[in-house]
Amino acid sequence: MSKQYILAIDGGTQSTKVALFDTVGREICSHTVKLRPMVLYGDNRAEHPDDDLWDSLKLACHKVFEKFEGDKAHIIGVGMGSIRCCRALLKEDGSLVSPVQSWMDLRLSRPYEHDDDTVKYVTTTTGYLTHRLTGETKDTRSNYVGPWPIDPVTLEWIEDQELFDSFTTPREMLFGLVDPASVLGTINEFAFNATGIPQGTPVVSTANDKAVEGLGAGLVNDGTVLVSLGTYITSMMIGDENKTGTSAFWSNPGAAPGEFLYESSGIRRGMATVTWIKELLGGDIVKVAEERGITPEAYLNKLAADDASPGCDGLYTVLHWLARPTHLHERGMMIGFNGSHKGHHMFRSVLEGIAMTMKNNAQAMCDERGVGPTKLIVSGGGSNGDLFMQIFADVFGVPALRNEVNGSASTGAAICVAMALGIYKDRQESIDKMVRQRDLFTPIPENVALYKEINERVYKHLATETDAILKKSHQIFNS
Repeated sequence: MSKQYILAIDGGTQSTKVALFDTVGREICSHTVKLRPMVLYGDNRAEHPDDDLWDSLKLACHKVFEKFEGDKAHIIGVGMGSIRCCRALLKEDGSLVSPVQSWMDLRLSRPYEHDDDTVKYVTTTTGYLTHRLTGETKDTRSNYVGPWPIDPVTLEWIEDQELFDSFTTPREMLFGLVDPASVLGTINEFAFNATGIPQGTPVVSTANDKAVEGLGAGLVNDGTVLVSLGTYITSMMIGDENKTGTSAFWSNPGAAPGEFLYESSGIRRGMATVTWIKELLGGDIVKVAEERGITPEAYLNKLAADDASPGCDGLYTVLHWLARPTHLHERGMMIGFNGSHKGHHMFRSVLEGIAMTMKNNAQAMCDERGVGPTKLIVSGGGSNGDLFMQIFADVFGVPALRNEVNGSASTGAAICVAMALGIYKDRQESIDKMVRQRDLFTPIPENVALYKEINERVYKHLATETDAILKKSHQIFNS
């Protein structure tokens, strides 16, 4: 039998990635298109400009096919993954009425209210892109996270009419719901002409992007914690029960039927902070990196590893670069500078701040679940840095691993296709066949002890101790 391929779509906040996998999870080729800057305006509104999600998907498909040396006729399915907690308003023909509302948009904290007669459908990013690819009005039930009229246990549209109506979203505007790892439809002529994906190829549902990432990382219910390094950084575990009334984590629909993803508090604009510090340090970093034939990130990692010791001599970073909607006074901060600190200390301090914040959030989730963290998986582009991986192992005090494909949402989308088409019988067999570990980082005892002391005596208290003064500052600039 000819070799078979799976096309995986991984839409994020900052980029769209399209990858081709074989059926044992090896990435054959991929291409990532950077999204245009988010449009931020008015009363905390945030939108993807124009039709950026679809335009970037089209370009990524064409670019990946330029790299692909196989036969496109052997592509057996498309895994449709994209960002959660966004809202797309569609015309009757499936095009956008207005730009897609980002998860950072304050309107997403409230149900949709119909006030525009040109709006025919209200859906998620996965629903929108599915309609573009297939013409079907279907969507994965596992990407409805937030104020949608959906039953949190059955993941069906709420049947009680009074309760449904309280969400102010007309039923006829909502798509039909399907399980993750289900066939949504097939690539239509419009999508073939736009993307080059062969017409008739099955398009398979996934879940919300974090659940897909957990699946692609090989996350199992054995005390393993996954830290996802994205624009929104979070830590996750999985289970088979929709937990309600929790304080340190919440339940999301999982990437397989009957599965739930447990997610801790996170860091908004998390990895964007790493990009910010790199850009802040300016052209000298870029110039020296180019002279050495490495990326600016790799150069900063080397400087921070060689010349900045663990703890950065008391320089700490609090990662509130984007305030929570309920805590608009929050601000990011660096505290503890002295005359010896340089740019690479600031870079390392950001990495340590991310790791310590996520350690505290993940530990609170584990404590409430009554389990202990046994192992850490780190996914996302930031896990490419050995320094960051070692910091995570040392701060968490458990082994930290990264997989061969560390952008694991694309692998998760491919796994959904493999399950939907019966290549593998279930989630575990798919993980066993398609997910492979690349590196393991073992905690360094003296670093573990130092980070524990820093965290317990200083870092945990910084946000609380500065909260009152930031509220006073917020009043000055927002009165």
